[in-house]
Amino acid sequence: MLWRTPVLSGMRLPVVLRLPDDARDLAPPLMQELPDSLVERGVFDGGVDGLAGKRIEFAGLQATVTDVLVRVQMLDGTHSTTLVHPSQPWVEITMRQGPLAVVGAYLAHGVEHILFGFDHLLFLLALILIVRSTRTLLLTVTAFTIAHSITLSLATLGLVHVPGPPVEACIALSILLVASEIARLQQGQPSLTATRPWAVAFAFGLLHGLGFASALIDLGLPQGDIPLALFAFNVGVEVGQLAFIAAVVGIIRLGRLVPIPPIAVYRLRTATSYGIGIVAGFWFVEWLVGFWT
Repeated sequence: MLWRTPVLSGMRLPVVLRLPDDARDLAPPLMQELPDSLVERGVFDGGVDGLAGKRIEFAGLQATVTDVLVRVQMLDGTHSTTLVHPSQPWVEITMRQGPLAVVGAYLAHGVEHILFGFDHLLFLLALILIVRSTRTLLLTVTAFTIAHSITLSLATLGLVHVPGPPVEACIALSILLVASEIARLQQGQPSLTATRPWAVAFAFGLLHGLGFASALIDLGLPQGDIPLALFAFNVGVEVGQLAFIAAVVGIIRLGRLVPIPPIAVYRLRTATSYGIGIVAGFWFVEWLVGFWT
């Protein structure tokens, strides 16, 4: 058994692994402290009938917003993957699990990752504010999708390896640059992003794909179902991305129905660009420091 618990600001997530009542440890568990998590490895006996049909509970999970990814490997070599949510903080071990369960688990995690990946969402928001044409926006989003799909696949399969902190710092820098492009447009200055948004989105999408890959690598991929899990995670990212874009575009179009003075719209866009830039600048410094620490 391998049980990994996240550590945030030096505090371990208050979730406890609870095995079936008839399970017993065969050796003392080994603990390993990592910068972002606490890893416990152990060997236990699941009882006369094994674990099939029994529950493993995650006490305390219901009080968090965290999911648990459960991977099970049977003696016959088959694998199963399940995503456990706080609303149902337990998993029942089954003998076999089909590919649909793997797709469901990684699809959900892909959606969750993009919707809680505020750095990626700020980059998308900046692109939406720069691109005025719906057709151009679709081309820009397509270029971003193709780019991050390429690096996500290459990094997850181990063909490309880049340390996490430099990637995160560069992602923050990409957000800062597109935020400055919004300010340039507001002042009537030429902007490369406004002229060729698809090219900028593709270039920075390669960086963001490495960020997605880092999350997927931490999550882990089931042996034997790697292509399926990778595809499902990528689709989940796209679903979450399109949902966010649709929500933002919908809000903007509803706002146009309200009679707002042009000066107010100008100030709102300016404030938004500076807000995005300030947050991205803070992230850049924070992740740059993390590169040495």
